[in-house]
Amino acid sequence: MADTGPALTILLNHPAAETYARLIGERFPQVRAINAPDPERLERHIGEADALLASRFPVELFDKAKKLRWFQCTNAGVDSMLPIRDRAGHITVTNARGIHGEIITDFVMAGVTMLHWDFRRFLQEQAERKWNPRYVAPLADKTLGVVGLGSIGATIARRAKSAGMTVVGSKRDISVPVEGVDHLFASDALAELLPLCDFVVLAVPATADTIGLIGAAELARMRRDAFLINIARGNVVVEAELIQALQTRAIAGAMLDVFEQEPLSQDSPLWDMPNVIATPHVAGSPTNYTERVFSIFGDNIGHFLKNEPMRNAVDMGRGY
Repeated sequence: MADTGPALTILLNHPAAETYARLIGERFPQVRAINAPDPERLERHIGEADALLASRFPVELFDKAKKLRWFQCTNAGVDSMLPIRDRAGHITVTNARGIHGEIITDFVMAGVTMLHWDFRRFLQEQAERKWNPRYVAPLADKTLGVVGLGSIGATIARRAKSAGMTVVGSKRDISVPVEGVDHLFASDALAELLPLCDFVVLAVPATADTIGLIGAAELARMRRDAFLINIARGNVVVEAELIQALQTRAIAGAMLDVFEQEPLSQDSPLWDMPNVIATPHVAGSPTNYTERVFSIFGDNIGHFLKNEPMRNAVDMGRGY
């Protein structure tokens, strides 16, 4: 009998490529997995692949990906594919939506607490052996706004509500209530939402509509004692205008896990600001990330082989 070749060839462009290859081999021995964690191997093998697993789509190699029919993104956001989405209608795009909500919410609630209590100041006073007691209002007296109530934003809203906070939020479709959200705003009603909030959490996907969503005008709508938390994408905020708002104390402070340029430039003023907590894009990084992604990816390999609808399929017209 003639060898018909592998049922599916998957290119693994990821630092954990070997782990993914092992998991594929254990569950789908008929599938060929090619490890390509570096740019050289990615370019060498992209033309062989029916499917690609990666954290970003290599748009610079799109014309060489002649056989590609499926892109499994290891992130929730697929904004890396936006530049070629008009030419990539033949490619099914799936993401890792649903695996980040709880860990990102841990990060957000820790940030809310640290900002509210000014833990940076406590730590500085500890280092200087200073004893400065003070009164702090309960978080249950505060209002948290979630801009973007997808799976991550909705999880943040529920956790904030369980802490006793008043929760407001915005999303495109406001016809269906969101658990834990006291007042729901349309996505184009930020001007009404922002002044209500002690904390504004950005949880929107990166799309053409959300790039530059928060700039000087929106920051001016926030209260001077309010804090901004960004766990979305760096380009959702106009960084230079945020820096100015922080420097002039137009808002009280910020916790930022994402930036316009990553890694954050060494000369960025954000590093040294006493009212900023800056972290290296870690909010959605649980220790068992690879296994969580494979819970989706493995199911999708089975669906792909059977020509069934894929789990976490992305509507590229909307970008999420």
